[in-house]
Amino acid sequence: MATRSKTPEGEALRVLVAGFEPFENDPVNPAWEIARSLDGWTCEGATVRALQLPCVFGRAIERLDEALADVRPQLVLCLGAAGGRTEISLERAALNIDDARIPDNAGFQPIDTAVIEGGPAAYFSTLPIKAMVRDMRAAGLPAAVSNTAGTFVCNHIFYALMHRLATVPALVQSKARGGFLHVPYLPEQAASKPGVASMALAAQVEALRVAIRTALAVRDDVRETAGRLH
Repeated sequence: MATRSKTPEGEALRVLVAGFEPFENDPVNPAWEIARSLDGWTCEGATVRALQLPCVFGRAIERLDEALADVRPQLVLCLGAAGGRTEISLERAALNIDDARIPDNAGFQPIDTAVIEGGPAAYFSTLPIKAMVRDMRAAGLPAAVSNTAGTFVCNHIFYALMHRLATVPALVQSKARGGFLHVPYLPEQAASKPGVASMALAAQVEALRVAIRTALAVRDDVRETAGRLH
């Protein structure tokens, strides 16, 4: 059985949803479109704040740090696009490695470089990822746990987020939790990429609503399979 989290009486809960700007010549990034669609949404007594992240190594972390200090969230969900994935993918682990197959939006292409020098090899998400998958599937929305966030800017920000949640005193004291979700392409993106899967924006936004609601309500994750359905 999952354990429901408790909201401290009188505390204004804040959820930060961060999505990347477009990259690799795409005019749109579903991650940002989802995030901004949720800006101002309230759920379980919490209000969502959206943040656009630059798809640039280093600068993305700087932007995240500014938002963490400003918003002081209890829950953080970072989003990135993953072309070819057919479902919302909740990432399990972030690795302390930058190893870019292509340059970022500023032309940087780090190879075999640590995200945080001297940091742990990896961090696990502190979201109830299996409960979130369960509830999204129950709502008819494709979702699965993924064991790799890659080694591009998505993993870069995921690792940096988890490092801050584990080491920044204010975030540790508030017991803030967070993690990373990869999302499929939008239909307009897939139209120019034959054979690539996509998911409508409305469905992706609803999936994130379900995910946020579960993450706010559940602290201890369920123990059941949540891998890919195919």
